[in-house]
Order: sequence, then structure tokens, then C-alpha cells
Amino acid sequence: MTSSQTPGQTSGQMPSAYNAADVEQRIYQDWQSKGYFKAVIPTGKKGDKGKEPYVIIMPPPNVTGELHLGHALEKAIEDALTRWRRMTGVPTLWLPGTDHAGIATQWAVERQLTAEGTSRHDLGRDQFVETVWEHVRKYGGIIHEQSRRLGISADWDRHKFTLDPGPSKAVRTTFVNLYNKGRIYRHERIINWCTRCATALSDLEVDYQDIDGKLYHIRYPLEDDPKSFITVATTRPETMLGDTGVAVHPEDDRYRHLIGKNVLLPIMDRPIPIVGDEALDREFGTGALKVTPAHDPVDFEIGERHGLDVFNVIGLDGNLTAAAGKYAGVDRIDARQKVVEELDQLGLLGDVEDYRHSVGHCQRCSSVVEPLVSLQWFVNLGGHDQPDSIAGKAYAAVANGDIKVVPERFTRVYLNWLENIRDWCISRQLWWGHRIPVWYCSSCDHMTVTVEDPDKCESCGGTDIQQDGDVLDTWFSSGLWPHSTLGWPEQTEDFEYFYPTAVLETGYDILFFWVARMIMLGIENTGQVPFRTVFLHGLIRDATGAKMSKTRGNTLDPLELCDKYGTDALRFALTTGTAPGNDLRFGENRLEAARNFANKVWNASRFVISGLEGKSGLEGWYDLPKIEHREDRWIVSRLDQVTAEVNESLRNFELGDAQQKIYDFIWNDYCDWYIEMAKLRLRSGNGPSPSPVLAHVLERTLRLLHPFMPFITEEIWQNLRSKLPKEGAQVASIMVADYPTADSPRNDAQAEEEIGLVMQAIRAIRNTRAQLRIPAGQRLEAQVEANGMQGPIEEEAEVIRALSRIDPLHIVADGSGGKDMPRGVTLVVNPLVVRLPLEGVVDLSAEQERLRVELDDCVKNMDRVEKLVSNPNFREKAKPEVVETELARLQDLKERQQHLNEILEQLAG
Repeated sequence: MTSSQTPGQTSGQMPSAYNAADVEQRIYQDWQSKGYFKAVIPTGKKGDKGKEPYVIIMPPPNVTGELHLGHALEKAIEDALTRWRRMTGVPTLWLPGTDHAGIATQWAVERQLTAEGTSRHDLGRDQFVETVWEHVRKYGGIIHEQSRRLGISADWDRHKFTLDPGPSKAVRTTFVNLYNKGRIYRHERIINWCTRCATALSDLEVDYQDIDGKLYHIRYPLEDDPKSFITVATTRPETMLGDTGVAVHPEDDRYRHLIGKNVLLPIMDRPIPIVGDEALDREFGTGALKVTPAHDPVDFEIGERHGLDVFNVIGLDGNLTAAAGKYAGVDRIDARQKVVEELDQLGLLGDVEDYRHSVGHCQRCSSVVEPLVSLQWFVNLGGHDQPDSIAGKAYAAVANGDIKVVPERFTRVYLNWLENIRDWCISRQLWWGHRIPVWYCSSCDHMTVTVEDPDKCESCGGTDIQQDGDVLDTWFSSGLWPHSTLGWPEQTEDFEYFYPTAVLETGYDILFFWVARMIMLGIENTGQVPFRTVFLHGLIRDATGAKMSKTRGNTLDPLELCDKYGTDALRFALTTGTAPGNDLRFGENRLEAARNFANKVWNASRFVISGLEGKSGLEGWYDLPKIEHREDRWIVSRLDQVTAEVNESLRNFELGDAQQKIYDFIWNDYCDWYIEMAKLRLRSGNGPSPSPVLAHVLERTLRLLHPFMPFITEEIWQNLRSKLPKEGAQVASIMVADYPTADSPRNDAQAEEEIGLVMQAIRAIRNTRAQLRIPAGQRLEAQVEANGMQGPIEEEAEVIRALSRIDPLHIVADGSGGKDMPRGVTLVVNPLVVRLPLEGVVDLSAEQERLRVELDDCVKNMDRVEKLVSNPNFREKAKPEVVETELARLQDLKERQQHLNEILEQLAG
């Protein structure tokens, strides 16, 4: 094979160092060209098609977005799950797609137009939409091209876009069906309005931020006694111009006698009623509430209960309207100060207090959101306790276990949200997106609601009809993603075979935005849950725990990280040692550790593969029908244990735990111990050759690791297989090889115990050498009291000598050691006793003095940390991870103190 062959470079020696840039593109192109990513539906009737498919529908990124670390984490997790299941022989589909991202994409194009000195209104709707399409065609494929750098094995032939004909038909069909069922309606209601984006926002699209403001006390004169007042408290005095009532609690003794009377609205001189309403919080402010139904959700509900008028005094542009009288045309922010000044002049302004409160901001542009009454389209979700409602079905699906949420703690979060859900405002005042399929007749005012564009009014037959100008909330179309991408509303083969899907993997921050809506609309449209499991990952933060953002300057570009560290290292760093739903602190140290691991795997593999060149006696390497040597039995036993644990972790969505187990096995058991033991046998030629076992363990371990580090494992695997007899399934790529299982585990407790003792003894000797600063090249004498383990210790004596730099090594039987040994250190590795005579090796007096100083420093640090963690103030105010770090440090210091005391005691003996 030449270097241009794919996917692995199998001629000659492997390069001394792994170079990701030489490997990744070549291998990915080969995977794609051979169709390994494509999901194939088995032939035959649905019930006869064998295994249930494993399906993940990729969360669709914004069509003109660019890859960030959150995407990289998401794709690394989903690709690992997909590759794992594909290797288990299950028909597997990972379907990619992109979202038209209504507000985000329109906003990006509008900024571009502004820079060019024009606007969407100058272009007109049709021309503007075409301009957006041009923008999408130019930039729309970037994020998926970037995603390919991550090695993701998605079925690109099935890629979907939310504005494709299929998903678009699904959107219209859903709207029309819900409308015909009475679950979509048009109504004037209080909504969240962004004056900058000029559109309505759902409750979930509003970010609440605590800000420092003022609480203004305003006196409202009674109509029948202008010298008497009722005082209200508000953070928004400018909205008082639209007040249509004052509300008090009907049981509040201060005000109950005033219920039914009128007050004169200051500045506007309009009589408005005092109403009694049990929703009032008697403890807030003065206990009396100014009611502005047009500009506050609570006030709107009070107004509906009491039939109060609704006056919009703040317009869609953020300026006050004609209903505000003399303040018409004034910006809402400026109006606040002007109104306060006039109230003060009228003698109606009371106390003004500093007040910290929560204010809604547009999630997209961060402008302050304006609650106002507007004619919008809504989905009636019903209550969670109504079994036939949209919310009720979505609630039951999770509460009854039809959908499992991982981690489980988010189940309660999801249910709590549904228990307090309100109707969903789905109309947006945008031009880019799915236009609402409603046409208004100018002749008879009838609304025609239909999937296909009509050419006339369905009621009167008139042709003067106009389509609704609004588009649907982006999350409406995204909520159909699991079934619209598979062909619904048509009964396509993909829909019939792949739906419901297996797993929905995404960040916990869009559990309500997206996940809940997919559950609602999936059940409503198909009668089935859209997926069996919701798997939530956490957010990526910087190394200090701060949220990553461009304004903080702490973001990292995943493509640059791929170039610097390699794609496998990035994937491994993002997903190792993390638990579902937990945030991840991410910095260069994780990437360096992952790259070091990749290099460790490469170097170990290079050693093994180079030793296989021209080697005979490798037959049986794949199944190892006969394993004789203790060291071989130990590593194979450990391999099968790790294999079982990794599969269990993957089944439980504990990917970080699975990778940590693989990492520990490769780095510690295989590289640091077994390969070093095998080298001694290879040099001496004593006993059975370890080469078949070296190859067997490496090949299976590469397959275990492949879902997480696909490129390096493919490259090594190809090189390895080319040097071995053709055994096992003959497949062209590791990604279509079988994932290892331990169905018949080769557990060997005796070998694990015996090799475990050898390893502990070597570690103890190494630790002592390090503690006493004995040079690595200096050999020590040692005596091992075997205490019933003499046979295994004698057989592994060469390993102990070589790996702990011991010469001579004396092995004695039970109770016979240590009688004539010079002064030194005794190490107990139950049941072994290891004695290291040190006279003449180290200056014992000087070493004792150095260790006493080290012990004093240890005790001082321990006292300092102990005082810190015992301080209730510290434990209450410090971040949990900081407290855990200090507790772990305290434990380490205690162990260090004990260890130093033990050494000093022995050196003094």
C-alpha cells in the first residue's frame, strides 16, 4: 500500500509522531466515499426488519452560523453515540440539518443592508426575502463544512433545512390541523415585544436581568374627595398614562372601604375605578397596584377579570402613542423622567426608593422588552392536568416514563415548567421564515386557513385575498424536527422505519425552547413520542468557570484547536470525565492532556506494530484460544472488565465515565505496565511470546476508543491489521467493525491478585525512591518477604528488578526476612513485606532533617486549610467546587503527614 492509500497508511514504518493534519482529511474522505455514514433500511415488512433502528436527529444549527465549542461538544457526543451503535450492528441514522433561524438571520441581513445605506422596507418584502436567500446560499453551508472537520458521521445525503419543501409542508399541515381543532387562535393579548427586532417574543426568548432602578410612590386623588389619596408604587411611572384602574386586596383593611370608588388618574385627569382582586400582594409597595392592562401581564389578567379598558400608550417603536396625550412621540425611556418631574410639580410624587428588580431583555439583541397588547397568533396548550391538552400529553409522556430524561434531575425541571405553562405566542413580525398560512378576504372578512396557497376566498369566492404578513416562531418549525425531517406528513419509508427516534441530545439550556415543544408537537401530530430519551449536556465555561463570550474575550475557536491539537484531542478533551447535564470548565490544560493521550496511544501502537513485522507465531491473535502466562491472563482479564464497564457506561449515557475507563486502561494497565512487562519477555525470549496478546489487546482497545477518537484509531487499526494474519471479521474500516463486548468474560481473579501485588510492590519502591531522592540510575538492594506468595513473586522477580531498579533482590519465605538487614525502610504491601536497606545509599541524618522540615511545612498547610474549611462563612459563600477542592487538599495533606511520619519513624529505627 502506498501513502496515498486510505484510510490507513500501511506501508513501511509508522511515522515517529502522530500528525493529525496528514491523516484526518484523507480518512474522512474515504469514509464518505464508501458510504459508511449512510443509514440503510433493511428489506422486508416493517415487523420483519430485525433490530430496532438507532436514530438521532441532529439539533439544527443556524443556517448562517459558525461552529463554536458548544456545537463541537454536541457533535462529539452525538457522533460517539452514533459510532458506538453502528458498530454494534444496529441500523443507525444520524440526520443532519440546519435551521432558518428567523430573527437571527433576518437581523444579520438587515445589519448588512444598513451598512449599505438601505433597509428591508426600501427593498420591499419579496426583494428582501430574495436577498436573505442569497445570503443563505452564500454562507449557509459553512457550519456543516466546519462540522466535517470534527469527523462527524452524519448521513449527509439526508440533510434537511427547515425551509425545504418537506419541512415547510409539515409546518403548514401542523398549523392548519391545530387551527381546525381550535388549538390555534388569534387574539389581542399581552405579549413580549422587542422594539429593536420589531417582533413579538415568546416568554422563553426573554432573558431576565437584575438591574438597579427606582420604586416611585404616586398619589392618586379620590374622585369624590380630591384631598384624599390612595398611593401606589411602581418602577415604571411612564406607563401610568395608560392606567385604567387601581387594584387592592379585598381583605386589606386599609383599602376595602374604597373598592368601587374612582380615583382621578394624575396628568390624564381620567376617572378610573378601584377594584378588589385577590391576586394582589399586600406586602409589596403600598399594597395598592396601578393597573395598566396594555403593558403588564399581571395587570392584563386583572383587567380581563374586571372588564377594564386597554390603552396602548407605548407603541411598537418604543415611543409613546397618541393615547399618552401630551407625551405622544416621546421615547419611553425619556418619558419616565418627564412624567416623574410633572408628578413632582403637581405634588403627587411621594417617596422614591432605590430598588433592585428583574427586567426582561431580548435574548437576541439585549434590548429591554416591552410588554404590550397586540393582535397575535397563539397555540392553546391547555393545562398539564388536562389529559387531552397539548401540555397534558407532553407532561404525561415524561411523568409516565415514556420519555426518559438524562440526567434525571431535569425531569422535575421539565414538569415544573409545564405545570406553570401559558399559551404560546407563535407569530413573529418578520419577513424571513414560514409565513402564516392564513388569507384574509377584503370582501367578507373571512379567514381561509389552508396548506396550499388559495386563489380565492373559501367563503365568498372573492379573489381579493391577502396572506397574513407575519411568520411563525422559529421554534414552531424546529418543534417538528424529529418527524418533519423523516417525511411527515407523508407516510414515507423513512418516517415509518425511523420514527420515533432513539435519542434527542442537546444542551439543558434549550430544554423548554426546543425539547418540550418537540414533545408537544410530536405527540400531537403523530400520536407517538418523538424520542425515547432526552440526553442533556451542560454548558462550556472557561477554566475559571466564567461563561464564554466574545465580549469577555475568553472564547476558543474549535477549528483553530483542531489545527493545534488535532480533532481527536479536541473531542476527547470536551467529553472525558464529564457527567450528563454538568457544566464543563475548559482550557488549554485539558487539550494538552488529550493530545498527550493521543501521543501515548500512537507511541504504544507503534512499538507493538513494529514488533509484528515479519513475526511468526501470531496465529490465534484475534480470539486467543490459549492464554498461559500470568501477565497475559492479567491484561486480558482487565481488558474484558473494562469492556463490560465501558458498554454499561455507554448504555447509561455516561460517556465521560466510559472514556475515563478507556484512558486509565490504556495509559496505566496496557502502556505503563503490560507493555513494560512484555518488553522483558521479548528481550529474554523466556516463556510464551506476548506478541499475540499485545496485538489482541491493542486491536480491541482501538475499537473501544474509536467512537471518541475516530481518526487516530482508524489510522492505527489499519496499520495493525495489515501486519496480522487475517482473523476475525474482514471489514475495510474500524468504524464498521464490531464494537467489543464481554459476553463471555475471561476474568482471572488469581492473575489480577498476583500481578496486582507485584504492581503495588513496585509502586511502593518507586515512591520511596522519589521521596528520598534516590537517583533513577542507582540500583537498590531489596528483600521481599513473600508470606505465601513466594511462587508468583519469584516468577515475576525480573519484572520487580527491572521496573523498580532493584539489584540484588532477595525473596524469602514466611517470617524469615529482615533479621540481618541494615538500617532502612520497610514497606508493607499486604501480605508482602519489602525491606530496603539504605545505609550507604543516602545520608540518613541529612535525609531525616529534610523530611522534618517537609513535615513541618505539611502540618502548617494542613492547619491553614483545616481552619478554612471549618469556617461556616467560607462553606456558605464559596462555590461548591472550591470547597471540594480545599477538602481534597486537606485529605492529601493528612495522608502526606502520615506518610512522612512513617518514613521518619523507620529512618530513626
